[in-house]
Amino acid sequence: MTKVLMVLTSHDQLGDTGDKTGFWLEELATPYYRFRDAGWDVTLASPRGGRAPLDPKSREPDFQTDETRRFEADAEAERQLDSTVRLDSVSVEDFDTVFYPGGHGPLWDLAEDDKSVKLIERVVAAGKPIALVCHAPGVLRHCTTPGGEPLVAGRRVTGFTDSEEEEMGLTKVVPFLVESELTAKGAEFSKAGNFEPYVVTDGPLVTGQNPASSGPAADELISLVARNGG
Repeated sequence: MTKVLMVLTSHDQLGDTGDKTGFWLEELATPYYRFRDAGWDVTLASPRGGRAPLDPKSREPDFQTDETRRFEADAEAERQLDSTVRLDSVSVEDFDTVFYPGGHGPLWDLAEDDKSVKLIERVVAAGKPIALVCHAPGVLRHCTTPGGEPLVAGRRVTGFTDSEEEEMGLTKVVPFLVESELTAKGAEFSKAGNFEPYVVTDGPLVTGQNPASSGPAADELISLVARNGG
């Protein structure tokens, strides 16, 4: 059975605004059921373990989908979310692939988390497929190659764009802008229109632009794992 590790944020404060943040529900729920329905074994992890914080905005009616409603009515899924394993307790060798949902939370904790950085570097070095969507590609900012170069340098990627962040009104709130940061690290960043689904694959690395890209990114990850014999 294919084993996938889904890495969630533990951060719940939206900068100094006093508002809550966390992971974006659609970006967990849609891939979660793509993987479960494919017969995969899913493990949820986060830096602190335990209940991962949900961005409350992602539960608003405009952002609900069949998958988010399915997740919130699924006792087993909610149990997993309540008891995520600590990121420092997992081993790359135990998983066939990794998926990072977004939301604004990862920009504060996972982007600066040494355990996350090392996990991604090991996954890529092992040639295992990995996908990151929306804000999650920002967690690649400190990842490097064995030679010390930025991991994204010369790689084709996408992620939450500067114009999407501007539309959200949060360019001055977030610690960095995903598009600008990855571009500065030498990535070949491409994008579709604001909030349109868009996925880029470069070798084992899959990146999705926004919440609408989470399902297509999960599908691409499933295809990559199948091609790798998973």
